[in-house]
Amino acid sequence: MHDPWHVFQVRVRRVERLSPAFLRVTFTGDDLEHFADPGYDQRIKLVVPIPEYGTLLFPDGPDWHARYRALPDDQKNPIRTYTVRAVRPSVAEVDVDIVLHADDGHLGPAARWAADVQEDDRCALWGPDSRHGGPYGGLEFKLPADGGNLLLAGDETAVPAITRILEQLPPHITGEALMEVPETADVQKETAPAGMRVTWLPRNGADHGSLLIDEVKAAAARLIPPAAPAQVEDVDVDVDILWEIPDAPPAACYVWLAGEAAVVVTLRRHLVGERGLDRKAVAFMGYWRKGRAESN
Repeated sequence: MHDPWHVFQVRVRRVERLSPAFLRVTFTGDDLEHFADPGYDQRIKLVVPIPEYGTLLFPDGPDWHARYRALPDDQKNPIRTYTVRAVRPSVAEVDVDIVLHADDGHLGPAARWAADVQEDDRCALWGPDSRHGGPYGGLEFKLPADGGNLLLAGDETAVPAITRILEQLPPHITGEALMEVPETADVQKETAPAGMRVTWLPRNGADHGSLLIDEVKAAAARLIPPAAPAQVEDVDVDVDILWEIPDAPPAACYVWLAGEAAVVVTLRRHLVGERGLDRKAVAFMGYWRKGRAESN
């Protein structure tokens, strides 16, 4: 019996600079043909190599986290969460798109590694193992019920997930996708159903989240039926993790929001508190927090 997730020891097969902010890294490995592909916004962990040990000390199995925490600090690999961009088991390849952005001038460990990565460099991916058979976890997107609209929105950290969701949607889905990116050169070609309106929002020097907030409010007015405002408790994103996922979204509209946590909180307050959107109809995910590093 295989566990749902497995540590895949991999090497870099290709590196492609997609734009100033985005780098695509293609990984391969001896057992990567068993990397499962549930699709949509499947999350995985990138295990960053450390001096002397690489990724060989990173523990596998259901008790990995307790064993990881028990390691001495100099033997703990930094781990960061990413969305799978593509899986090709027939050739043992997995693509991960990495955002090369600096928050307050500092790159995180995965972005630092990616900035200098070369072909044949070694690391590890902790991800779903097809030998388990599923379900695996780490998949948050839900298809809206028949007849419902879809609203996808996020900053550059959500672009890999949103573009992958778009290309896998059934052709009948209607709605909008909004993606805020650092500059015009970061706009990518995307594949989406004819009924999905896709809008790229290059900041080009504007404040992070400023374009996304305004455009989500405008799109919500177009897509979401009006309802009575509702009370919504506030979330302190400097203390708590913002991660709310509905089990089964209702029919009227489904909203998927991800990105910088303070921006997502602002949009949560507008959609639920001001527009009265049913919380079961929206997924809120704070992928990162400005000025604060992701913890392992």
